[in-house]
Amino acid sequence: MAEKHILVTNDDGVTAPGLLALVQEMRPLGKVSVLAPDHNWSASGHVKTLERPLRVRQTQLADGSSAWCTDGAPSDCVALASLGFLPEKIDLVVSGINPNANIGHDVTYSGTVTAAMEAAIAGINGIAFSLDRPEDYNGVIDYAPAARVAARVIKLFMERGFPVDLVLNVNIPYGQDDEINGCRITRQGLRIYRDELIRRQDPRGRPYYWIGGDTPTGVVGEGTEFDALQAGYVSITPLQLDLTAHTMLEPLKKWEW
Repeated sequence: MAEKHILVTNDDGVTAPGLLALVQEMRPLGKVSVLAPDHNWSASGHVKTLERPLRVRQTQLADGSSAWCTDGAPSDCVALASLGFLPEKIDLVVSGINPNANIGHDVTYSGTVTAAMEAAIAGINGIAFSLDRPEDYNGVIDYAPAARVAARVIKLFMERGFPVDLVLNVNIPYGQDDEINGCRITRQGLRIYRDELIRRQDPRGRPYYWIGGDTPTGVVGEGTEFDALQAGYVSITPLQLDLTAHTMLEPLKKWEW
Protein backbone atom coordinates (compact mmCIF):
# COMPACT_ATOMS: atom_id res chain seq x y z
CA MET A 1 0.00 0.00 0.00
CA ALA A 2 1.33 3.43 -0.95
CA GLU A 3 2.21 5.79 1.86
CA LYS A 4 -0.62 8.20 2.70
CA HIS A 5 -0.04 11.95 2.53
CA ILE A 6 -1.61 13.55 5.62
CA LEU A 7 -2.19 17.30 5.89
CA VAL A 8 -2.36 18.51 9.50
CA THR A 9 -3.95 21.86 10.27
CA ASN A 10 -5.87 23.53 13.10
CA ASP A 11 -7.61 26.76 14.12
CA ASP A 12 -5.43 27.66 17.13
CA GLY A 13 -2.37 28.55 15.11
CA VAL A 14 0.74 26.74 13.96
CA THR A 15 2.47 27.11 17.34
CA ALA A 16 -0.37 25.46 19.30
CA PRO A 17 0.76 22.44 21.36
CA GLY A 18 -2.29 20.45 20.29
CA LEU A 19 -1.15 20.59 16.68
CA LEU A 20 2.36 19.42 17.57
CA ALA A 21 1.00 16.46 19.56
CA LEU A 22 -1.18 15.49 16.60
CA VAL A 23 1.67 15.84 14.09
CA GLN A 24 3.95 13.62 16.15
CA GLU A 25 1.35 10.84 16.30
CA MET A 26 0.62 11.11 12.57
CA ARG A 27 4.24 10.70 11.44
CA PRO A 28 4.36 6.90 11.85
CA LEU A 29 1.16 6.67 9.75
CA GLY A 30 2.34 8.41 6.58
CA LYS A 31 3.97 11.45 5.05
CA VAL A 32 2.93 14.51 7.08
CA SER A 33 2.68 18.08 5.83
CA VAL A 34 1.68 20.95 8.10
CA LEU A 35 -0.11 24.06 6.86
CA ALA A 36 -1.86 25.98 9.62
CA PRO A 37 -2.89 29.57 10.41
CA ASP A 38 -0.21 31.91 11.72
CA HIS A 39 -2.57 33.06 14.51
CA ASN A 40 -5.65 31.89 16.37
CA TRP A 41 -8.84 31.56 14.31
CA SER A 42 -11.05 29.95 16.96
CA ALA A 43 -14.80 30.28 16.28
CA SER A 44 -14.02 31.57 12.80
CA GLY A 45 -16.50 29.28 11.05
CA HIS A 46 -16.16 28.23 7.43
CA VAL A 47 -14.11 31.00 5.79
CA LYS A 48 -12.81 31.29 2.26
CA THR A 49 -10.64 34.36 1.68
CA LEU A 50 -11.35 35.86 -1.75
CA GLU A 51 -10.89 39.62 -1.37
CA ARG A 52 -7.19 39.72 -0.54
CA PRO A 53 -4.06 37.71 -1.29
CA LEU A 54 -2.96 34.97 1.07
CA ARG A 55 0.59 34.93 2.38
CA VAL A 56 2.34 31.64 3.17
CA ARG A 57 5.70 31.29 4.88
CA GLN A 58 7.83 28.47 6.17
CA THR A 59 8.26 28.06 9.91
CA GLN A 60 9.30 25.49 12.50
CA LEU A 61 7.33 23.58 15.09
CA ALA A 62 8.60 23.35 18.67
CA ASP A 63 10.36 20.04 17.91
CA GLY A 64 12.36 21.69 15.11
CA SER A 65 10.41 20.13 12.24
CA SER A 66 9.40 22.19 9.23
CA ALA A 67 5.90 23.53 8.71
CA TRP A 68 4.02 26.11 6.66
CA CYS A 69 1.77 28.84 8.01
CA THR A 70 -0.54 31.37 6.41
CA ASP A 71 -2.46 34.49 7.35
CA GLY A 72 -5.59 32.75 6.09
CA ALA A 73 -8.25 30.77 7.95
CA PRO A 74 -8.15 27.01 8.63
CA SER A 75 -10.33 26.33 5.58
CA ASP A 76 -7.94 28.50 3.53
CA CYS A 77 -5.10 26.23 4.66
CA VAL A 78 -6.90 23.21 3.23
CA ALA A 79 -7.83 25.05 0.04
CA LEU A 80 -4.24 26.24 -0.49
CA ALA A 81 -2.85 22.75 0.02
CA SER A 82 -5.41 20.94 -2.11
CA LEU A 83 -5.28 23.46 -4.97
CA GLY A 84 -1.56 22.98 -5.51
CA PHE A 85 0.53 24.81 -2.93
CA LEU A 86 1.63 21.36 -1.83
CA PRO A 87 2.58 19.55 -5.04
CA GLU A 88 1.85 16.05 -3.68
CA LYS A 89 -1.73 14.81 -3.68
CA ILE A 90 -3.31 14.91 -0.21
CA ASP A 91 -5.04 11.73 0.96
CA LEU A 92 -6.32 12.88 4.34
CA VAL A 93 -6.80 16.15 6.24
CA VAL A 94 -6.50 15.92 10.02
CA SER A 95 -7.48 19.00 12.02
CA GLY A 96 -6.77 19.75 15.70
CA ILE A 97 -6.25 19.04 18.47
CA ASN A 98 -8.58 21.79 19.67
CA PRO A 99 -8.31 22.49 23.43
CA ASN A 100 -12.10 22.55 23.86
CA ALA A 101 -14.87 20.26 22.64
CA ASN A 102 -16.68 21.01 19.39
CA ILE A 103 -20.13 19.57 19.89
CA GLY A 104 -23.68 20.41 18.87
CA HIS A 105 -23.97 23.70 16.99
CA ASP A 106 -20.25 24.34 17.60
CA VAL A 107 -19.53 22.54 14.34
CA THR A 108 -20.78 25.56 12.37
CA TYR A 109 -18.50 27.95 14.29
CA SER A 110 -15.45 25.75 14.70
CA GLY A 111 -12.46 26.36 12.47
CA THR A 112 -11.25 22.91 13.53
CA VAL A 113 -14.33 21.21 12.11
CA THR A 114 -14.76 23.46 9.08
CA ALA A 115 -11.19 22.70 7.99
CA ALA A 116 -12.30 19.06 7.77
CA MET A 117 -15.41 20.20 5.89
CA GLU A 118 -13.25 22.08 3.39
CA ALA A 119 -11.42 18.81 2.79
CA ALA A 120 -14.72 17.08 2.02
CA ILE A 121 -15.60 19.84 -0.46
CA ALA A 122 -12.24 19.20 -2.15
CA GLY A 123 -12.95 15.46 -2.35
CA ILE A 124 -10.54 14.57 0.46
CA ASN A 125 -11.31 12.76 3.69
CA GLY A 126 -11.39 15.11 6.68
CA ILE A 127 -11.29 14.30 10.40
CA ALA A 128 -11.44 16.86 13.23
CA PHE A 129 -10.15 16.21 16.76
CA SER A 130 -11.07 18.21 19.86
CA LEU A 131 -10.35 17.77 23.56
CA ASP A 132 -13.12 18.16 26.13
CA ARG A 133 -11.06 20.14 28.62
CA PRO A 134 -12.95 20.75 31.90
CA GLU A 135 -14.36 24.26 32.17
CA ASP A 136 -12.46 24.99 35.40
CA TYR A 137 -9.12 23.53 34.23
CA ASN A 138 -6.35 26.15 34.09
CA GLY A 139 -3.18 24.04 34.11
CA VAL A 140 -0.92 22.97 31.27
CA ILE A 141 -2.94 20.84 28.88
CA ASP A 142 -1.67 17.30 28.27
CA TYR A 143 -2.55 16.50 24.66
CA ALA A 144 -0.66 13.20 24.52
CA PRO A 145 -3.57 10.85 25.43
CA ALA A 146 -5.87 12.61 22.94
CA ALA A 147 -3.19 12.39 20.25
CA ARG A 148 -2.88 8.64 20.86
CA VAL A 149 -6.65 8.32 20.48
CA ALA A 150 -6.37 10.25 17.21
CA ALA A 151 -3.71 7.82 15.98
CA ARG A 152 -5.98 4.84 16.71
CA VAL A 153 -8.89 6.50 14.91
CA ILE A 154 -6.73 7.26 11.87
CA LYS A 155 -5.31 3.71 11.76
CA LEU A 156 -8.82 2.24 11.73
CA PHE A 157 -9.93 4.79 9.15
CA MET A 158 -7.04 3.78 6.89
CA GLU A 159 -8.03 0.13 7.22
CA ARG A 160 -11.74 0.58 6.59
CA GLY A 161 -12.10 3.75 4.47
CA PHE A 162 -14.81 6.40 4.64
CA PRO A 163 -16.89 8.32 2.05
CA VAL A 164 -15.16 11.58 1.12
CA ASP A 165 -18.41 13.57 1.28
CA LEU A 166 -18.63 12.93 5.03
CA VAL A 167 -16.57 14.31 7.91
CA LEU A 168 -15.69 12.68 11.22
CA ASN A 169 -15.96 14.97 14.25
CA VAL A 170 -14.05 13.37 17.14
CA ASN A 171 -14.26 14.71 20.70
CA ILE A 172 -12.04 13.20 23.38
CA PRO A 173 -12.52 13.31 27.16
CA TYR A 174 -9.73 14.98 29.09
CA GLY A 175 -7.69 12.49 31.07
CA GLN A 176 -5.04 9.81 30.91
CA ASP A 177 -5.31 6.71 28.73
CA ASP A 178 -6.80 4.53 31.48
CA GLU A 179 -9.45 7.16 32.23
CA ILE A 180 -10.91 6.99 28.71
CA ASN A 181 -13.53 4.24 28.59
CA GLY A 182 -13.53 3.67 24.84
CA CYS A 183 -15.30 5.08 21.78
CA ARG A 184 -18.93 5.63 20.94
CA ILE A 185 -20.48 6.50 17.60
CA THR A 186 -22.72 9.47 18.33
CA ARG A 187 -25.17 11.89 16.78
CA GLN A 188 -24.93 15.66 16.92
CA GLY A 189 -26.51 17.02 20.07
CA LEU A 190 -27.97 20.37 21.02
CA ARG A 191 -25.67 23.12 22.28
CA ILE A 192 -27.16 25.76 24.58
CA TYR A 193 -25.52 29.18 24.25
CA ARG A 194 -25.89 31.82 26.92
CA ASP A 195 -24.59 34.76 24.93
CA GLU A 196 -25.17 38.35 25.93
CA LEU A 197 -24.32 41.66 24.30
CA ILE A 198 -21.98 43.80 26.40
CA ARG A 199 -22.04 47.50 25.56
CA ARG A 200 -19.11 49.73 26.51
CA GLN A 201 -17.53 53.03 25.53
CA ASP A 202 -13.99 53.73 24.40
CA PRO A 203 -12.02 56.66 25.90
CA ARG A 204 -13.54 59.00 23.29
CA GLY A 205 -17.08 58.08 24.23
CA ARG A 206 -17.79 55.93 21.18
CA PRO A 207 -19.73 52.72 21.79
CA TYR A 208 -18.30 49.28 21.14
CA TYR A 209 -19.67 45.83 21.77
CA TRP A 210 -18.53 42.44 23.03
CA ILE A 211 -20.49 39.25 22.51
CA GLY A 212 -19.96 37.62 25.88
CA GLY A 213 -21.83 35.47 28.36
CA ASP A 214 -21.36 32.30 30.35
CA THR A 215 -19.77 29.14 28.98
CA PRO A 216 -22.22 27.25 26.75
CA THR A 217 -23.81 24.07 28.00
CA GLY A 218 -25.64 21.28 26.22
CA VAL A 219 -28.62 18.99 26.39
CA VAL A 220 -27.55 15.50 27.37
CA GLY A 221 -29.51 13.10 25.19
CA GLU A 222 -28.95 9.40 24.64
CA GLY A 223 -26.60 8.80 21.74
CA THR A 224 -25.23 12.36 21.61
CA GLU A 225 -21.69 13.62 21.97
CA PHE A 226 -22.63 15.16 25.32
CA ASP A 227 -23.80 11.81 26.64
CA ALA A 228 -20.64 10.02 25.48
CA LEU A 229 -18.23 12.61 26.88
CA GLN A 230 -19.98 12.75 30.24
CA ALA A 231 -19.62 8.97 30.48
CA GLY A 232 -15.89 9.20 29.70
CA TYR A 233 -16.08 7.94 26.11
CA VAL A 234 -14.59 9.34 22.93
CA SER A 235 -17.39 10.72 20.76
CA ILE A 236 -17.16 10.03 17.02
CA THR A 237 -19.83 11.80 15.00
CA PRO A 238 -20.16 11.43 11.21
CA LEU A 239 -21.25 14.74 9.70
CA GLN A 240 -22.61 15.42 6.23
CA LEU A 241 -22.43 18.68 4.32
CA ASP A 242 -25.91 18.19 2.86
CA LEU A 243 -27.97 20.41 5.19
CA THR A 244 -31.24 19.80 3.36
CA ALA A 245 -34.19 19.23 5.70
CA HIS A 246 -35.45 16.28 3.68
CA THR A 247 -38.55 15.84 5.85
CA MET A 248 -39.74 19.29 4.73
CA LEU A 249 -39.42 18.77 0.97
CA GLU A 250 -42.86 17.23 0.43
CA PRO A 251 -44.75 19.52 2.87
CA LEU A 252 -43.26 22.61 1.21
CA LYS A 253 -44.25 21.36 -2.25
CA LYS A 254 -47.88 21.51 -1.10
CA TRP A 255 -47.72 25.26 -0.37
CA GLU A 256 -49.26 27.60 -2.93
CA TRP A 257 -46.03 29.10 -4.21
